[in-house]
Amino acid sequence: MNPLRKPFQYSFFRAAFALVIINTAVHFLFTFLSVNKNFFGLSVIGFVYGHYFWQLVTYMFVHGDISHLFFNMLALLIFGTAIEKALGSKEFLLMYFVIGVCSGLFSLGMYYAFGKFLMMNGIQPWTFAISLIGASGAIYGLLFAYAVLFPRSIIYIWGLLPVPAPLMVLGYGVIEFVSQFVSSSNVAHMTHLAGFAFAWLYFIARMGVHPIQVWKNAYRR
Repeated sequence: MNPLRKPFQYSFFRAAFALVIINTAVHFLFTFLSVNKNFFGLSVIGFVYGHYFWQLVTYMFVHGDISHLFFNMLALLIFGTAIEKALGSKEFLLMYFVIGVCSGLFSLGMYYAFGKFLMMNGIQPWTFAISLIGASGAIYGLLFAYAVLFPRSIIYIWGLLPVPAPLMVLGYGVIEFVSQFVSSSNVAHMTHLAGFAFAWLYFIARMGVHPIQVWKNAYRR
């Protein structure tokens, strides 16, 4: 057996709920103590030059404001719990952190490469100071995973508009791709796209599952 695909013994201990509690506790603790979030957020200055290697994990537990926290945790609770029940808590945790860490590394690499490009052209590399925070990369990976595990599931957008899970992923992918080039907000759209991409790779490399084939089979007449 391929060691990369060796399954865990199934267990369920509500890991998704625990992550929600930890993220919420961290947010309010940091707010109460006025902690400098840049020390735990992922940045080129911190990770590459400061050797704050813990940032690869801690950035997923730091959120900008209450709405950022709320929507990430709502998705984690709803989609994460369903995935955890289907795969088991250990597989769920592995998936969550692999996608989150890889999405962070990808974004860090992009910030570093663009910063170096700016330096070559005599421009101050502002991307080195960007601090990536939030679990969004991992959350988008979970949205993708949900669509693969439950391809015929219907998601009600805003509680009203019924959308098949795979179509939801496609829609979010298009929105994030376009937003990466036209949006002026502080949202890390490329990190969201990376979450989708690494979830895709996770299913292929770890589980031997090809998402497109799953979706084709689910909607084949």
